[in-house]
Amino acid sequence: MYAIVEIAGQQFKVVKDQKVFVHRLQTEEGKQVAFDNVLLIGDGDNVTVGAPAIDGAQVGAKVLKHLKGDKVIVFKKKRRKGYRKKNGHRQSLTEIVIESIAASGAKKATPAKAEKKVEAKVEAAAPKAAAKKATAKADDLKKIEGAGPKAAEALVNAGLDTFAKVAKAKPEELSAILTEASSRLSHIVTDTWPKQAKLAADGKWDELKELQDKLDGGIEK
Repeated sequence: MYAIVEIAGQQFKVVKDQKVFVHRLQTEEGKQVAFDNVLLIGDGDNVTVGAPAIDGAQVGAKVLKHLKGDKVIVFKKKRRKGYRKKNGHRQSLTEIVIESIAASGAKKATPAKAEKKVEAKVEAAAPKAAAKKATAKADDLKKIEGAGPKAAEALVNAGLDTFAKVAKAKPEELSAILTEASSRLSHIVTDTWPKQAKLAADGKWDELKELQDKLDGGIEK
């Protein structure tokens, strides 16, 4: 039996006992993790295709270790502008081993506690949304290392539109918000975001710069 499953924004064809390298997951090493966005399952001549996912299907795995991939050089140049910039990047990865493939009967795997907290924050922020637009401007959350435009937009939509609010959130809550917004954001590691946001909220920009110089895509080296 094999399956095509989406994990942290990427699609993989997997079989039992196969080891796979995926974008960094929040799950600790040695813990089990389940993926319910199963797009296709094949068992001999029987092939089940989802629309887009198969209801009740689930792929179970175990996190073996967190690591970084090979270094990639990113070189940017603008003609006749004298602009050249060279950066190195090592993608944060997680190695997992596939333990099971269930075609049906599995419960959807969701971070229940984090989702409840996120929903509560959204509900609390909703009545005040109009007043905030009129009286306050959202902070530029893209100043948080690792948070791009889409991630910043997801946080704002969830009611976390200032550095102070992000600073009070837990990394797992932030990850739940990103995953809910788009599967393409689910691989982003948010461990340092509250710490970065606290420094930004306090106006400690020099300390924030020092911290970010030690980070790689928002992740401590």
